[in-house]
Amino acid sequence: MSEVIRQHAELQFANELEALKKADTFPRPPMWQLSPQAVVTYLMGGKAGKLEITPKYIGSRRLMEIAVATLATDRALLLLGVPGTAKSWVSEHIAAGVSGDSTMIVQGTAGTSEEAIRYGWNYALLLSEGPSLAALVRSPVMRAMSDGKIARIEELTRVPSEVQDTLITVLSEKTLPVPELNTQIQATKGFNVIATANNRDRGVSELSSALKRRFNTVVLPVPDTLEDEVNIVQTRVASLGRALEIPAQPPALEEIKRVVTIFRELRNGVSSDGKTKLKSPSGTMSTAEAIGVLNQGLALAAHFGDGTLNAGDIASSLIGAVIKDPVQDKIVWLEYLETVVKERSGWKDIYRACRDIS
Repeated sequence: MSEVIRQHAELQFANELEALKKADTFPRPPMWQLSPQAVVTYLMGGKAGKLEITPKYIGSRRLMEIAVATLATDRALLLLGVPGTAKSWVSEHIAAGVSGDSTMIVQGTAGTSEEAIRYGWNYALLLSEGPSLAALVRSPVMRAMSDGKIARIEELTRVPSEVQDTLITVLSEKTLPVPELNTQIQATKGFNVIATANNRDRGVSELSSALKRRFNTVVLPVPDTLEDEVNIVQTRVASLGRALEIPAQPPALEEIKRVVTIFRELRNGVSSDGKTKLKSPSGTMSTAEAIGVLNQGLALAAHFGDGTLNAGDIASSLIGAVIKDPVQDKIVWLEYLETVVKERSGWKDIYRACRDIS
């Protein structure tokens, strides 16, 4: 097994990308590793020769077609949605399919500076030689421009507004000026940007209208049905379990359904039968958090249990995911336990486990 905790998409799915490349008969935009049709097959699943391509995104195929087609134009792509809707996951896999390289990434935070998007300097060389190309430290965006690849900017709305706007020239003129050297870096064919943004975050820096116009926005929704969300969670939990080498049995489908049902009911504010209105906790109750709850439960089962996931293993991490505000969320959670979980057939074990910890 590899000692790397998490391989980049282009390494983890190298056999699928290679099979798609060999079977791909559609025209490819300049510098693309695959055609747009093959990239969508890589994302949604299908066949490449005799090899079965595993789906990376479970949802609307049309959304993925729009996202991939955007990158074949001169507009950048903005993936927007609530936390846990696979924005970063989709961004990584599109970059892997288009460029064969998903590593040119800027992680947006409140402390992200212009240098992270434009360029920085090797100050030892700068002091000894003055401004020069050798002293220039290229950002991931500059490298993507030079190499004709996809740059990824995560959580763009967490980046300060004045830093966000450094992208305007890059996206409109496809040029990154370097005034210290009286030169500029011009984008090679194949370059584009995928940004992600969370529309539920607080204290975000709203995108300027000038920057918004340079993006085509694709909103990734939460999964439509219980079955879709269970499928997503089951796939990702199995994948992470293998990567982390957790010595536990994969969770039974029934346990996954119970966790996903709890998340969906609290997120939607109504029980699955539509009969009971519920208060929603302050957290987002996202699919990503459901995956985290089950992985945490598997670790407990493996190292402090009999290796089989049970209600007690789920309960501790489930409560931590729901109760973000120790006062208000606890009231919401206890009310949900008493009005829904307690009365549901076959759920007595998880009710008791949750009550004991709560």
